[in-house]
Amino acid sequence: MLILASQSPRRSELLRAAGLDFVVRPVDIDESVHPGEAPDRYVVRVAQKKALASSLADGDIVLAADTTVAVGTEILLKPRDAADARDMLEKLSGRCHEVYTGVCLRSSNRIASESACTRVWFAPLTAAEIDEYVRSNEPMDKAGAYAIQGLASRYIQRIDGSYSNVVGLPVELVYRMLKQL
Repeated sequence: MLILASQSPRRSELLRAAGLDFVVRPVDIDESVHPGEAPDRYVVRVAQKKALASSLADGDIVLAADTTVAVGTEILLKPRDAADARDMLEKLSGRCHEVYTGVCLRSSNRIASESACTRVWFAPLTAAEIDEYVRSNEPMDKAGAYAIQGLASRYIQRIDGSYSNVVGLPVELVYRMLKQL
């Protein structure tokens, strides 16, 4: 049985769309960023913590993931409030940033972790566009304060890498890792 250690509806949707059967068993862990921690290492560390916090029976595989947005070395987590979301969107406006997802698969006798990175280019945003988007409430539970599959799609100029990674789970990477495990 594949166990998704996440309550993210986006991850569930991506796995269902890929034809994978799973059950959802979210875990609650501390996701604080360590001082000086690189974004790719941060997401892998958090995914590993989630996988290790999950219970499993023989034959089960736990899938844990964590996604973050980075502007340079600055990690943008989920916004605390509307002002924080506004600040993040101002940082993303008119520039390129990276979306990192750490993936960890754990069975009773094995653990494997990898990360994916996708570069995303945002169009320049006006203050009115940022305010309108923040008022939509869409940014509030998203790393980097946006959802590429939602209203923010109108601001995305291009991406280089996995689209599903930006949504929250690099499906091709997960599938490849499952085959290897």
